[in-house]
Amino acid sequence: MSLKKLTLKPGVNRERTRYASENGWYECDKVRFRQGYPEKIGGWQRISANTFLGVCRSLLSWVSLGGNNFVGVGTNLKFYIELGGVYYDVTPLRATTTNATTFAATNGSATITVTDNSHGAFAGDFVTFSGAASLGGNITAGVLNAEYQIVSAPTANTYTITATATASGSDTGNGGGSVTSKYQIHVGDAVSVPLTGWGAGGWNVGTWGNGGTTQTPLRIWSQATFGEDLVFGARGGSIYLWDAGSTITRAAALTGTDVPTIQNYLLVSDTSRFVFAFGANTIGTTTQDPMLIRWSDQEDATNWAPSATNQAGSLRLSRGGEIVTAHQSRQEVLVWTDSSVYSMQYLGGQAVWGVQLVGDNISIVSQNSVAYANGVSFWMGKDKFYMYDGRTQALLCDLKRFIFDDINELQYSQVFSGTVEEFHEVWWFYCSTGSSTVDRYVVYNYQDKVWYYGSMARTAWLDSGTRNSPIAATYSSNIVNHELGVDDDETGTPAAIDAYILSSEFDIDDGDKFSFIWRVLPDITFSGSTADSPNATMTLYPLKNSGSGYSDPASVGGVSYGAVTRTATLPVEEYTGQINTRVRGRQLAFKISSADLGVQWQLGSPRIDIRADGRR
Repeated sequence: MSLKKLTLKPGVNRERTRYASENGWYECDKVRFRQGYPEKIGGWQRISANTFLGVCRSLLSWVSLGGNNFVGVGTNLKFYIELGGVYYDVTPLRATTTNATTFAATNGSATITVTDNSHGAFAGDFVTFSGAASLGGNITAGVLNAEYQIVSAPTANTYTITATATASGSDTGNGGGSVTSKYQIHVGDAVSVPLTGWGAGGWNVGTWGNGGTTQTPLRIWSQATFGEDLVFGARGGSIYLWDAGSTITRAAALTGTDVPTIQNYLLVSDTSRFVFAFGANTIGTTTQDPMLIRWSDQEDATNWAPSATNQAGSLRLSRGGEIVTAHQSRQEVLVWTDSSVYSMQYLGGQAVWGVQLVGDNISIVSQNSVAYANGVSFWMGKDKFYMYDGRTQALLCDLKRFIFDDINELQYSQVFSGTVEEFHEVWWFYCSTGSSTVDRYVVYNYQDKVWYYGSMARTAWLDSGTRNSPIAATYSSNIVNHELGVDDDETGTPAAIDAYILSSEFDIDDGDKFSFIWRVLPDITFSGSTADSPNATMTLYPLKNSGSGYSDPASVGGVSYGAVTRTATLPVEEYTGQINTRVRGRQLAFKISSADLGVQWQLGSPRIDIRADGRR
């Protein structure tokens, strides 16, 4: 018998079969590679018990001149400013009506019919009433004078809300004649919904008469700081400004000269400080041009009218159908259309900004699928991953086929990226096939040039910068700090994180003979664990033949086996002690897993005592 060192290549490879990927890793979840060795990822903790409304699609953090550490939180329903774990609603208003709103109640019902001529509201929108009088019974002034989400809007002049009390026979009033109604901007969709029906899609697309891939757009925000203030806007909407003054007040539409009324994406250039609107309306019209780029005067977010005395301007791109997104890199602004990548650079003078095509026949899946790390821009296309470091090139990906076979193409717009620069990682989150919510991720470690993947439900991500750790938005309507602790504390009740990694198959003598393993030296560290006795399990999987499926060893030689479990008492740095086992198979694979609270582990270089054991 002889000891065999299990030194496996870092990263996970799903481009080949398990057998062809010998001496590598094949499956994983909640595991990363550091210096070539796999380890369980860090835990996460919610920042507070407070929650927001809607599904968050955008996060941006910055510090004001007064030292406040803000996070802009854009959801499909509202826009918030997070400060100290509190979510302040700063959603802009669409309209305000005064002395024109009346209410009508029905005895025994909480449904209130509101009349406000030409209200312009849709089901799901939010409205706040003030100045209303009691209807005479249970529907008091205190009940009416509050924020409500509109349930239905059956006519252009009426809509319904659900009151916080049930009306009685005495609720015969109309709320008086001094009601002020403040309507917030329209809400958006949380998921992309395919349109169906005759003519919704192209001829012979999908099932005849259905919408195919035609769908309602997802509500996605873009946001950027201008000084200590915030400019932001939803795709297809106006530009808004939030003043980071001494008090938190509601954001308002950006006003000025020829400010774009429609845009698909906005940003502020890093050092030159221009505000850009991509896919904006042309000056003097309300018609959106999806390939038009407009920018404000330098250092002036309110002046968008080009003149001989300022540097406001515009240009139109030619390659593609629409601008998808843009990103500030080290020395340029990169702009992605649905088929190309452009570089914009500040020139000054009459031209102000110049543009150069740096990639053609290039796809991108979504507005938020671009990440910037280590001086390089990374993004997910519709069939491959890309990077730009001065030139555009496709990334070699050991998970390419696995990921793109798994992704829900109807939910491309939900894909978003993030970085964890502490570990040299770029993450992409996406909806798996059949899922309309984000449930999977894939990671590229750009230092080691390896890939790994897993399952996790997140909706937005922001790396540590002004915060001590990366933060992410969840479907629990809160924000969590990542790489903090070792457990899942998304809800306030810590839960264990199930983490594992499974090797590809290995053998001796190229599988000519069966292998027999009688002892294992796991070599695993539990440094960072908080449990008194952290443990991880190493499971050995024998096969009769490659492709036969993992079997109970009792059917492969008449010997049963159990999992190899290492339990440590803190503090533990490494373990190389011997554990006896009896496993026999032509090929074998092994798995490291943990599913208990307080466990953190990193695998070293395990050894197995293995010998040839005959051909049959």
